This record gives sequence, structure tokens and C-alpha cells, in this order.
Amino acid sequence: MMRGLALLLAAALGLQPALADGLTPKAKRELAAKNGGAFNDPEYDPATTTRMFRVSTGPSTLPPGQVAARIKDIAQLQSARDNQLVGYGLVIGLAGTGDSLRNSPFTEQSIRAMLENLGIATEGGSARAKNVAAVIVTANMPPFVQSGARIDIDVSSMGDATSLAGGTLVMTPLKAADGEIYAVGQGSVIVGGFTAQGQAEQLTQGVPTAGRVPNGAIVERAVPAEFDDQGVLTLQLRNPDFSTAIRIADAINDYTAQRFGMRVAAERDARTVQIRRPKNVSAARFYAEIENLVVESDTPARVVIDERTGTIVIGNNVKIARVAISHGTLTVRITEAPKVVQPEPFSKGVTAVEPFTAIEATRPDARVAVLDGPNLETLVSGLNRLGVKPDGIIAILQGIKSAGALQADLVLQ
Repeated sequence: MMRGLALLLAAALGLQPALADGLTPKAKRELAAKNGGAFNDPEYDPATTTRMFRVSTGPSTLPPGQVAARIKDIAQLQSARDNQLVGYGLVIGLAGTGDSLRNSPFTEQSIRAMLENLGIATEGGSARAKNVAAVIVTANMPPFVQSGARIDIDVSSMGDATSLAGGTLVMTPLKAADGEIYAVGQGSVIVGGFTAQGQAEQLTQGVPTAGRVPNGAIVERAVPAEFDDQGVLTLQLRNPDFSTAIRIADAINDYTAQRFGMRVAAERDARTVQIRRPKNVSAARFYAEIENLVVESDTPARVVIDERTGTIVIGNNVKIARVAISHGTLTVRITEAPKVVQPEPFSKGVTAVEPFTAIEATRPDARVAVLDGPNLETLVSGLNRLGVKPDGIIAILQGIKSAGALQADLVLQ
């Protein structure tokens, strides 16, 4: 009885990914054929579907956007998504820059397991190889790839190896989140960084412990996808914005009204636009026609600040109310000049050292400037007029935001 329960549990776990993803259109048709041609989908609600495709009768009266771009550049299909793969493998052929087996015992275990799979007995022996490194292999599996296609893979060391330059990745299975193997990776690792070490100095440029294998993985199993059976296409904006979503829906409706005699697109929110595919045209051909439509995209006013590198990115629509700013660097100089004091002649005194400290505080380049940023050029010229460095500009922008004069979203990274 316990064995039967274990088998049922294993079957349930094996079906979990398929149940989580839902039934494919093909599976729905097969289930409908078994039920006499009727398939009752509990998630289908006709009223919800009608509200979802409440298409506007005419174009909106939005102001012009900022940048003209194609739909394929600002949005992507929901069904056309990548799948992440990961695997554990070994990189061999390193010139003494591999893992030290004492500090990385999993590397030695992997070497023994690999040799045993190749028919070489390693029991009772001790490996002292320094030309092997344990690595984690990652890859993105593009949509619609079939068995036999090649994809790029990234290789990263997980032990104490100093460099992967000159190494070769041994055959490594790559698995997805469902635990199934979808690709196998193998090939020479290309490393962009290097390290050089002497007795008293070491030089490292880039990251020598991470590399890439172009076209290093062969797809063994394709992700099941029936793109042509989809009657509804879902577009997801890369940068969510209500105005851009409405402009995309209007551009598609204007095109389909002339091409097919019907309006098929409806915006759902700031990120999603849903399109009902017309009849007598394949999904791939229909999307190829609408993905090249030009739309005026829009973005919110935003200032992005990276305090670690001092990088400041200011959007085009950022505006600042009229404010006065004083900025100057306070410099404090402390000078120690001890004095030697000699005693009077025949006074039976001793020579002593008297401490003397001089403190000077200055604020060079302190100035007051008035900033009024109706556009990006005026704002940048006003900040440059203060003559401050990027770290000073970061402090100024944070102060302007605290004062309520920065009409933009301040993002700190």
C-alpha cells in the first residue's frame, strides 16, 4: 500500500508543471472530443471576455508622444517568452588555475563521478589535479526553438579557481524549472578578463572566473507551444505606460480597420494590450503585419541616480520649479606645529615640547545659483553653472526633491 501511495505521489509531482501551465489548445480539443465535442472551461466567462474586448470606436485624443518607435521595439508577445536553463558541470584543461581540491571537495567528487561514468575506476586514489574547475552553466532558451538548434551559454566558477581561460566545458545537461533536460552544453570557454601574478604583485582585469561558450548548447527538447492556435494575442509593454498602450491599440485598430474591416485591439492596463486575431490569417502572418506599425511612445519624467558610480540619467520631461541653491565644499585644515621651549640660562629647567595646533576652515567655490528647468537643456546648463562634480549634483537633486521642486520620479540605485 505504501508503494502504491508513493507511485501516486510521484505521478502527481510529475504532472504538476503541466497542471500549473494549464491545458494547451490541442489538449482541450482532445478532451472535448472525448466528451462529445463540448469542453467546459471553468475559467471561461463570456461576460469577462466581452468586457475585455470593448474596443473603442475611434482613435483617442492624446497629445503627441516623445519618440516614434515600432511596436516590436516597445512590446513583446506574452507567448513568445524565454525559458531559463541551469546546469552543473566541469571545465577541464586549465593551466594550473583550477579549483584546489582541498577547499572545493565537490570538484573532486564530480571528477570521480565523471570518470566512473566513463568506465574508469577511481576508488582508493587521491586526485591532486589543478586543471579542473566546477562551474554553473546558465542559458536562456529562446521561444519557438526546435530540437537541434544551438544557443549560447554562460559559465561561472563556483569554487576557488583563479581563471577559466583556455578551459573546455565537458558535456553538461541543462535543466528547466520543471526538472527536465532541454539542452546539453559543451565547448571551449571564452574569457574576457585575465590575471597575472608574480611574487609581490598581482594584476587582474575583467572577470577571469566567468566566460561564455557561443553556440555551446544543443537543444534536445522543444518547449511545446501552439502559437498558430491562439485566437487572442497578448502584447506586454516593456515600459508600462497608459498613453503608450492606448496609442498601440489605436494604431492596430486603424490598420486592421482598413486591412480586415474590423477593429481588433483593446487596451487592458498600462502594460497589456490584447488583440483578437482575424479569421483566415495565421497568427504569425498577422503579427508580422502589425509589429512594424510605428507608434509614438511615452515615458514618465524620471531621474535615475547611481551613487556607487556617480551616474546620473535625467529624462527629457524632467522639470524643476524655480529654486535658489547654495552649494560649496567645506574644507577643514588641521596643522600640528609643536614648539620646543628652552629653559632660561642657569634656571635648572628642562627642555620641553609645547603642542601647537592651527585649525583653518574654508568654503571655496561657494556660490548661490537660481535653477529654473522648463526643459532638459536649461536644467543641465543650470547644474553645470554651479561647477559641481557628479556627487554634488546628486546631493543637489536629492535636496530639490525634498523641497518638492523636482517634478519627476527620483530613482536611487
